[in-house]
Amino acid sequence: MAQATEQPNRETLAVRRADGESRTLAASLPRLMLEARRIANNVTHGLHGRRRAGAGENFWQYRRFVSGEPATRVDWRRSARDDHLYVRELEWEAAHTVWLWPDRSASMAYASKSARDSKLERALIVTFALAELLVAGGERVGIPGLMNPTSSSNVIDKMAQAILHDTTSRDSLPPSFVPSSLAEIVVLSDFWSPVGDIRKMLAGLSGSGAHGSLVQVVDPSEESFPFAGRVEFVEPEGGGAITAGRAETWASDYVALVAAHRDAIRIETGKLDWLFSTHTTSRSAAELLLFLHAGMTNAHSTDRGSKAGLGA
Repeated sequence: MAQATEQPNRETLAVRRADGESRTLAASLPRLMLEARRIANNVTHGLHGRRRAGAGENFWQYRRFVSGEPATRVDWRRSARDDHLYVRELEWEAAHTVWLWPDRSASMAYASKSARDSKLERALIVTFALAELLVAGGERVGIPGLMNPTSSSNVIDKMAQAILHDTTSRDSLPPSFVPSSLAEIVVLSDFWSPVGDIRKMLAGLSGSGAHGSLVQVVDPSEESFPFAGRVEFVEPEGGGAITAGRAETWASDYVALVAAHRDAIRIETGKLDWLFSTHTTSRSAAELLLFLHAGMTNAHSTDRGSKAGLGA
């Protein structure tokens, strides 16, 4: 989406790219990491891990043998140390790996005066906090193309380092890869990409049977279009610009276009039983974190694809 600037300055826009963006991110990462840990700690109370017994490969726990079960399930080595028979349970792998993708493209740096954070800051805070919660619940978390799945207790530090040292292009959508059919994927982006690109991304990620959630993170001004008078709108990634003599006359058309764009995304995610939601940066990051955790806990509910979500 083109974003408004009250004092157009192309040189300023150029400085915010490349090395300038990296320096800005490096300076803000410690604050974002602390905020993510604070939010994760605040919402941890009352949440339960998602690990459970079932088909899998990783050992989870021993439990008492139940009369009527096949004797082949008895772990005789463990049972020999006690007066009881024990069964070796494996961890349920329906969410063995969770892939998180925070959009770090140029458009995500935008923040209006009414926003709590920029879109990028909010995406990173929620990504870090969600990773902390998932690892605490026994999951493995990774970033496509940046960080292999890990269950390390210092997952936030690992994520921050991977992002900080990434020198690849800052694409809006995650790179093409083939996740496990048991994986879950969470993409946090402003999703102003063409619907065709989003459709292609979804087809690639869901081809193996993986499930996921798309969260459109937007600034309040991108929701309400509060602009009036002569305003220049600059496309932060392509560099194009357009000037409105009376910006307020564009509001109704803009709102209609945004609604149509979201409807198109919702149709695509609905076909795949994926979740699509919107989140405005004037709202609480903890609210989004709780919503995502709850949505992933109920990942296989029948109405998953129909949820409209958090946004306006």
